[in-house]
Amino acid sequence: MQFGIFSVGDIAPEPGTGYTQSEAERIRNIVAVAQRADDVGLDVFALGEHHNPPFVPSSPTTLLAYIAALTQRIMLSTSVTLMTTNDPVKVAEDYAMLQHVAQGRLDLMVGRGNTVPVYPWFGKDIRQGVALALENYNLLHRLWREDVVDWEGRFRTPLQGFTSTPRPLDDVPPFVWHGSIRTPEIAEQAAFYGNGFFANHVLAPHFHFKPLVDLYRRRFGHYGHGTAAQAIVGLGGMSFIAKNSQDAVRQFKPYFENYPVFRGSRLEDHMAATPLTVGSPQQVIDKVMTFQEGFGDYQRQLFAVDGLSLPVAVALEQVELLGTEVVPVLRRELAARRAPDVPEAPTHASLVSAKYGDAQPRQPRPNPNRGDNLSGTSPYQDSDAGVEARFPEVV
Repeated sequence: MQFGIFSVGDIAPEPGTGYTQSEAERIRNIVAVAQRADDVGLDVFALGEHHNPPFVPSSPTTLLAYIAALTQRIMLSTSVTLMTTNDPVKVAEDYAMLQHVAQGRLDLMVGRGNTVPVYPWFGKDIRQGVALALENYNLLHRLWREDVVDWEGRFRTPLQGFTSTPRPLDDVPPFVWHGSIRTPEIAEQAAFYGNGFFANHVLAPHFHFKPLVDLYRRRFGHYGHGTAAQAIVGLGGMSFIAKNSQDAVRQFKPYFENYPVFRGSRLEDHMAATPLTVGSPQQVIDKVMTFQEGFGDYQRQLFAVDGLSLPVAVALEQVELLGTEVVPVLRRELAARRAPDVPEAPTHASLVSAKYGDAQPRQPRPNPNRGDNLSGTSPYQDSDAGVEARFPEVV
């Protein structure tokens, strides 16, 4: 079971003082939160992609590459990578490069996004959002698995003899989660490929996403990837932790109720009706245990802890409490309940092992005798022997 945090990089005025972080400050603070998550032993740090104020993470690969250089073991991911307004060729190249830079500590969550103005900024039509997401991911899937791709679709120019570079690390693509808030077609696509499905039910009514998760599980089994119980599921959540529930509510209430999205609503109402958990470490543990009861065994739990204008010192304390007080208990308790045949969340190491067994992974090397890709044959050599013969001094 993987536990981690996700950030959307939002900026808002602090209640009381009205202080608003600059973009530069917010970016530095995101990095600090990711480093602390690594330090306390959390498994995943995920960063959302946004192109509209008041959010700053418009280039997740840039920021995650920097975080990769500053951390030791934590898995880096996204929450979400937009498959609608991004060119799938550029997604293939950027995230393969990041996979190399992070030395395999990478997966990504793809989705369509629902911010209406963003679509025309990138020349897209939100009314085509689902079709764009499906077609673009189908192409991305091929670009990471085929050295040479011929392709034609509705939403971008055709490809002829195209090779995406660099090839994925060890010729094994990053694992992909599909994130969706209401779209069965996205759950179907995740199941078809045997990818993961992430339900960010953070502020939705309790178990609002269960029908979508159940659909994904059934279709995962239908496509022959395993039983429904073996499907790869992730869940989102939001928490605020203090010594006791009274202190937690008192501290968090002004941040929640003054945040633009929630202004005019009561924190206590959201706590009662949604997975939002504000309380002691044990209360957070108890709430997350209900997720397993409702959705079944799952592989990844992410928490949002650094948004809603929380000062960075408070966000870092939240990461510390998750890593030291909450997650160790959840690991133990959820492991004790877990069915014996439920797989772990895929990692680069597990995917390499599944593909190659004990054999050495393929290391794609461009063929120096090929100057183009248009013949339809691979522009890569199949072994290292040719390189050793031609360039013995550098091998």
